This record gives sequence, C-alpha cells and structure tokens, in this order.
Amino acid sequence: MGMKVLVTGGAGFIGSHLVDRLVQEGNQVVVIDNLSTGKRKQVNKKAVLYKMDIRNKRIERIFRKERPLIMVHLAAQMNVRLSTADPGFDADVNILGTLNLLEHAVQQGVRKVTFASSGGAVYGEQEVYPSAESHRTDPMSPYGISKLAGEKYLAYYTNTAGLRHVVLRFGNVYGPRQEPEGEAGVIAIFAKLMLEGGQPIINGTGKQTRDFVYVDDVVESIMATIGEDIQGTFNVGTGQESTVNECYGIIKTLTGSSCKDLFGAAKKGEQLRSVLDVARLKEQFGWDPQVSLPEGLKMTVDFFQTQYK
Repeated sequence: MGMKVLVTGGAGFIGSHLVDRLVQEGNQVVVIDNLSTGKRKQVNKKAVLYKMDIRNKRIERIFRKERPLIMVHLAAQMNVRLSTADPGFDADVNILGTLNLLEHAVQQGVRKVTFASSGGAVYGEQEVYPSAESHRTDPMSPYGISKLAGEKYLAYYTNTAGLRHVVLRFGNVYGPRQEPEGEAGVIAIFAKLMLEGGQPIINGTGKQTRDFVYVDDVVESIMATIGEDIQGTFNVGTGQESTVNECYGIIKTLTGSSCKDLFGAAKKGEQLRSVLDVARLKEQFGWDPQVSLPEGLKMTVDFFQTQYK
C-alpha cells in the first residue's frame, strides 16, 4: 500500500505521531521540520528528516529529490498569543511558509495536500454550538486569520493547478509529546506544573470551553482522509464541550497535586466557547473519536510522568 508522504512539522507533537502511524502502514515518509519546537528524537527512525524552515526557498531541492505523492502540512506558528503579539511573524510562517510549500509542491508533482487548520480559531466566537464546517468564518486572532488564508490558497491551487486537498479543522489537540505552546497547550502546562509541584494559573474564569481531542484520534482522521482522491473540509473534534476548569480538576486528581485554584487575567484573541460538529467526518469515513477526556488525560499525565523520572 506504500506511498511516499511528506509531513511538514513531522518532528512535532501531532506530526511525530502521524509519522509513526504512516511508517506502521508501510509508507515511505519524508519529514521537513526546523526543530524550533519539534524534537529530532521523536522522529521515527524509518523516516527521512530534513532540518529546514518551511519559508526556505531551498525546499525545492527536497521536493525534487523525494517526489512525494502526498503532503500533510502540519508545520505552523501555532501559538494564538504569540500571533496577537507578533502578527507579522505569524503571517510569515503560516501564510508565506504555506505558499512556499504549495508553489514547489505543484511544480514537483505532489498530487494531494492535507492541511491542518483550526476548528477553534477559524470560526471565531461561535453563533451555533457545535459549529459545522458551514459556520461563518470570523477569526478573532491573527493565527485564525493565517489558517483561514491557508485554506483559501489551497482552494486557489485546486482551481488553477488541479491540486487535490483536504482541510482538517482540528479542535484542541492534546496528548503525549505535546508542547505547552499549542492550542491545547493548557493541558501540557497544567500537567507539567502539577507534576513538578508548581502552581498553574487559569486564564480568565476557566469557564471558557474547548473541544479537546486526543492526538491518536486526530492521526486517525488524517489516515481516514489521506487517499489521493479524497477532498473536502472536515472538522476533527469530539463534539463535546469541556471547560478549562474541568480539565484542571481531572489533571489535579491524576497528579495528586495539592495546588490551589488560582485565576489570572483573560487572554487576548481567545474565544469563550468552542465546540465542533464532527458529523461530516463520521458520515463519510466512519471515523469516530475513540478516546474520552478522562482516558486521554490519564495517558497524557502518564507520559509526562515518565519524562520526569
């Protein structure tokens, strides 16, 4: 069944799990990662790793040498707060970096691109809960704007060059190997601090909700839609709304922490409620999230615990 698949950001949190899964299914995997947050040791030994920034023009050499059939584009500036502090940097990586990849992908014969977008950030403050893919897009942060721009550029290349594409709008992905900077970074931050005996701070009231989805379920959504002829835009989440406070409580129990519930200022550009309607992915591919929040949080805390031994 093997295909050659290029994974950008393949040394990162979601990417490294995906690379493991692709290798397991007998595919040839090429990884491009600048290792700014990704880790070399997380990359499967059977994959080929190129250390390069997606904005680098020399990326053309990799496409020309490797000739991947499919590209899964996960590399990104993924920090919502950083995007509000430095919108230019966010646009540079997420818009110009994506364009750089797409230009070379089209020229060097890539047939299909799967793009990691954001179900939370592209919809903005929701009008309907949960939000389907047809929900209006009104991002509240530069990060959400740059992700939406990526979706629009993909549509452009589909129209002009026949490049097939799938957009996956992820909920708040969490799990082992997670970086504290990502959209669901709050889980990694809470877990690490509590395991170290530290005191986490909850931003705002903690009543803000998210659709927390376990990384293995996200990887399976990519695997379900990776076929060359599959196209479309799909939300990837659980359809369940959970508050930050709920997560905090579960992690506190799992870690046995005696920390207090400490609240800080709310952060700029963050929605109050976010939850995704995932019916389209279920109906078309039979994909269903398998991991509940308590189960997923337990596996995540177990992982971080082994990191500290």
